[in-house]
Amino acid sequence: MNEEKTTVLVADDEPRITELIKDFLLASGYKAIVAHDGEEALHLFNKHSEISLIILDIMMPEMDGWQVCREIRKTSDKPIILLTARSEEFDQLMGFESGADDYVTKPFSPAVLIKRIEALLRRSSVKTAEPQNKKGLVINKEAYVAYMDGRVLELTLKEFEILVYLSDNHSRVLTRDQILNAVWGYDFEGDNRTVDSHVARLRTKLGSFGSTNLRTVYGMGYKFEW
Repeated sequence: MNEEKTTVLVADDEPRITELIKDFLLASGYKAIVAHDGEEALHLFNKHSEISLIILDIMMPEMDGWQVCREIRKTSDKPIILLTARSEEFDQLMGFESGADDYVTKPFSPAVLIKRIEALLRRSSVKTAEPQNKKGLVINKEAYVAYMDGRVLELTLKEFEILVYLSDNHSRVLTRDQILNAVWGYDFEGDNRTVDSHVARLRTKLGSFGSTNLRTVYGMGYKFEW
């Protein structure tokens, strides 16, 4: 039994599926929030910060599961499970390329789904609790502090959030708009040159690590490498 009442978002356009998963989640000690299309799922995810894991059907109206997954991945690394009625390799590849953590084919065993949820949440909690530490750079998300070779980096809140977002998405090219939306939010009215100035200051504060590992991909955006 999950005593902390972890909240799971379940999105599927088939009510019998959402009710089945919801019943098993409740019986296993979780809270469940239900959506019946992709747009509603994204809206509920943005509204409820307590959501710890997302289950998305691929074939949904308004926005499909792949689209919702990609949008969530712009701002969050919370675990995502994709559901599909098909088992083709293309669907699985699309799911993982969209940022999904696991993939379940219908029909499925609700008990097995619960076990997969538990495994992903355990993995996620370990990743969150452990500060990222490579090549002299340590990022402690819980304490909102970063160190370089044991020295505290004097970062602004935005610089720290950019560093976290880039490191969470390391080895991926992130556009200025993606960084802007993730750090400043979709309602920010400035322009994406704001990102350039913040990244430039962040790179300077990271010193030689920043010069080597925080790369500008001309015409596209930025790429962080550990």
